[in-house]
Amino acid sequence: MAEQSLYRIGELAKKTNISPRTIDYYTSMGLIEAASRSDKNYRLYNDETIRRLKRIEQMKHDKYSLDEIKRTLSDWDRVTSEEVVSQKLSELQHQLAKLEREVKELEPVIEQLKPRQANRLYTRLLPQTAACIEALMLIMNKSNLM
Repeated sequence: MAEQSLYRIGELAKKTNISPRTIDYYTSMGLIEAASRSDKNYRLYNDETIRRLKRIEQMKHDKYSLDEIKRTLSDWDRVTSEEVVSQKLSELQHQLAKLEREVKELEPVIEQLKPRQANRLYTRLLPQTAACIEALMLIMNKSNLM
């Protein structure tokens, strides 16, 4: 297992371009937490804190309040571990592959439909279904997740 880097608050501030005061405030709010403490009782933060701070800053940029950010991050923390997420993504990939095979089986039939019949078929797809399919395809194409 690779050794994890730990940063004191000043080092974290420089790495993230966020003031130590803001980092301290986020810590007191529970948005972030120290990974451990040094022998001299300094709070030490890890690389996950850097990723979390980037999420917080992005959400602030997107006009989320700090309370909304805290709730969202809390929900994410409760969701699952990396292993479970990886397993779920694998299951989704398997289901997508199955759907792709079924679509390929239907392609010859669809190609022989008259334009009006094909149009009627496509309009039966709910917009949410099409959006879901697009979102899943985007997730599955991110190679660093798998």
